Amino acid sequence: MDTEFIEIFFLILFSVTLSTVISGASYLVGLKQPDSEKVSVYECGFDPLGSSRTPFSVKFFLVGILFLVFDLEISFLFPWCVIFNQVGLLGVWVMYLFLVILTIGLIYEWVKGGLEWE
Repeated sequence: MDTEFIEIFFLILFSVTLSTVISGASYLVGLKQPDSEKVSVYECGFDPLGSSRTPFSVKFFLVGILFLVFDLEISFLFPWCVIFNQVGLLGVWVMYLFLVILTIGLIYEWVKGGLEWE
């Protein structure tokens, strides 16, 4: 049992050492000449410094919500894929129904022009 802990200790030690060496090499070798464009604040295509009353496109929120919907789809799909052979026929059809509903939603968003960025 002690050999298992020793192996884990050496694995952790190797991981910490490797990450330290890679981070240190990146710091030493990397260029340290930032220009004004590189250090400027950038947020979603518009200048964040200025009036907070400036209107901007609602399409930003639509794309954000669409990203969240499909991100949550993956969080439901991954556990289902892990136990795919244990869920039975009903579980398979329920997940297919879930995917069909999301696909219909994506097609609706696409047809309505919610994915067009102007």
